[in-house]
Amino acid sequence: MQMHEWLKNNDPLAHAEAHIAGYPFGFMDEGAKKEIRRSILKAVAIPGYQVPYGSREMPIARGWGTGGLQITLSLIKPDDILKVIDQGCDGSVNAVNIKKFVMAVTQVAITTDTRAATLIQTRHRIPEERMTDQQILVLQVPYPEALREVEPSEMETRRMHAEADYSRMWLYLYEDIVHYGEITISYRYPVTVNGRYITDPSPIPRWDVPKLHMADTLFLFGAGREKRIYAIPPHTSVEPLEFEDHQFRIEDFSGKACARCGATDTFLDEVIDNVGGGRSYFCSDTGYCDKRSRTWNR
Repeated sequence: MQMHEWLKNNDPLAHAEAHIAGYPFGFMDEGAKKEIRRSILKAVAIPGYQVPYGSREMPIARGWGTGGLQITLSLIKPDDILKVIDQGCDGSVNAVNIKKFVMAVTQVAITTDTRAATLIQTRHRIPEERMTDQQILVLQVPYPEALREVEPSEMETRRMHAEADYSRMWLYLYEDIVHYGEITISYRYPVTVNGRYITDPSPIPRWDVPKLHMADTLFLFGAGREKRIYAIPPHTSVEPLEFEDHQFRIEDFSGKACARCGATDTFLDEVIDNVGGGRSYFCSDTGYCDKRSRTWNR
């Protein structure tokens, strides 16, 4: 099914009669939702392009996920199943508060199982389990402009994108190699989307960048403070910037395993024992770890 058909058939305007706690379904007024959905359509049509939109005030501070939350509330339907994670964790303060708010204004079902969710909002991680074409992943983005490290002027970065003038970004990576012997960017690694726009994939670790390439899932990026929405549609080429002799690589967890579920093929968080000084590793994706540990501990 094409994206525009999906949005048409699942228009939340059809559920505008639902009012919870004095607010319309999804908290925002229907005009705001429609404007955001139009911006999403444009973002899907031009992969990697930052579409400006009228970011609304939300009952959380800007910088805490207002952009992603506005996308989620514009797309969510009563029969959706929502999952919210923060750096892979389902139980962090940010994730829990967003889930509570969305539940209060929509009464949708909540899950920690990636496979069961139809709509996933995330901060700084992409789930370990492979997602399907029946799911949408919404990423919270603090800084949508990939060129901000090399150019502070918004007007100039707009020109650079329009002309595909990315020489400063390549120079930035080259200088990194000259100083440190390798590209040291650990998160927000710049990528080229659909062979055209250099794009910020949000502050996900390098481990998650390959998951964007030719994926089945629609990725939507929302920056509330910067008032930008951009997208990586399904089956779209996403290539990290690299040189022939200094190629992109993900984090190396060789010889390490999750102390809880035994996983050796996931992104691991390091935990240091303040008493003994020992180091342990645990899956960043708590939902995936929970599922594995139930099998591992049988």
